[in-house]
Amino acid sequence: MEELVQRIKEDGRVLGEGVLKVDSFVTHQVDPNLMEAIGYRFAEVFAEVGITKVVTIEASGIAPALFAAKKLDVPMIFARKAKSLTMDEELLTASVYSFTKQVTSQISISRKFLSSEDKVLIIDDFLANGQAAKGLVELCQQAGAQVDGIGIVIEKSFQDGRDLLEEMGMRVVSLARIASLKNGEVEFFEGDA
Repeated sequence: MEELVQRIKEDGRVLGEGVLKVDSFVTHQVDPNLMEAIGYRFAEVFAEVGITKVVTIEASGIAPALFAAKKLDVPMIFARKAKSLTMDEELLTASVYSFTKQVTSQISISRKFLSSEDKVLIIDDFLANGQAAKGLVELCQQAGAQVDGIGIVIEKSFQDGRDLLEEMGMRVVSLARIASLKNGEVEFFEGDA
């Protein structure tokens, strides 16, 4: 997605060989027009699959997931990283390790929102080692739901997340694929969509 790649080139900052900071438009301050374009692109790519739910993890995946769900005219569900006092029903849970934050989180979704009737599109902001997306796949599988695709806003293709997910039989579509962050420079592979 050329608009996203250009924005990364203009406003992304390399903080090290494995860290790309996009807090001015994705992970802290959000550009709603860009998120709408990203969400709509995912909706276009997966339009023919018959998606019934879009699933993401809080927090930075919510904006693109919501726009994809809007365009697909289906509900969006976000997995919580902390249990809320109001989440008193049966939960689907999985453990997710964040390499960026160096912490393991228990993510959860209320069982009442996913079922074996659902065809799910998972959307996440970043794909690095694949742990967040893998955790979301596990939540969907616990409900008997079918995961028909994983949409990634920015993929660090030099890490093994895509391989992990594809070995699980998942279709991965990344809009911006980072080949390298060496020497403070962002190099790209061609995106999937």
